[in-house]
Amino acid sequence: MTALLDVVSLALPGVRLIRPTFFMDERGYFGEVFQTSRFAAAGVDSVFVQDNQIYSEKRFTLRGLHYQAPPAAQAKLVRALRGRAYVVAVDIRRGSPSFGQHVGQEISAMGGEQIFIPAGFADGFLTLDPQTEMLFRVDQFYDPASERGVNWRDPALGIKWPVPLGQAVVSVRDVEELMLAEQPDLL
Repeated sequence: MTALLDVVSLALPGVRLIRPTFFMDERGYFGEVFQTSRFAAAGVDSVFVQDNQIYSEKRFTLRGLHYQAPPAAQAKLVRALRGRAYVVAVDIRRGSPSFGQHVGQEISAMGGEQIFIPAGFADGFLTLDPQTEMLFRVDQFYDPASERGVNWRDPALGIKWPVPLGQAVVSVRDVEELMLAEQPDLL
């Protein structure tokens, strides 16, 4: 029997790259991209309560690094519905051996990859294609009062975003976010 999921642990604890198996024929493909028991067996046992879909018109649109403070901290399952994106997760758990470290991974709609990001991580993504659509499945409801962000350009994080200097399309909010060392209420 063909394995329906290939799950790879990335460089930070709990962050996983998930590749579903797609069955191809002359019509296109079919793949099971989420199934509770298979994900739980792979160590992803979050109960997801909300889906957020994000569309970015332009290539090199950067969104993040975002998180929700406790008690509304979210685990996220991230996938591209159209196009490609570079997804980053940063460990923001004070006292964690990997605090302030990050992992980055390219995902694409055609590849079907997903990234599981546990609570305790800030995340962001950079679109690598125009007209990119992303889906974020989260295990806590959105809470505007808990919404926070870490500055995507924080030099202490050392993130090498795959975008030429000055070409990122970024919101004013994301440009003005605090650096990680300045965050008042990390997990």
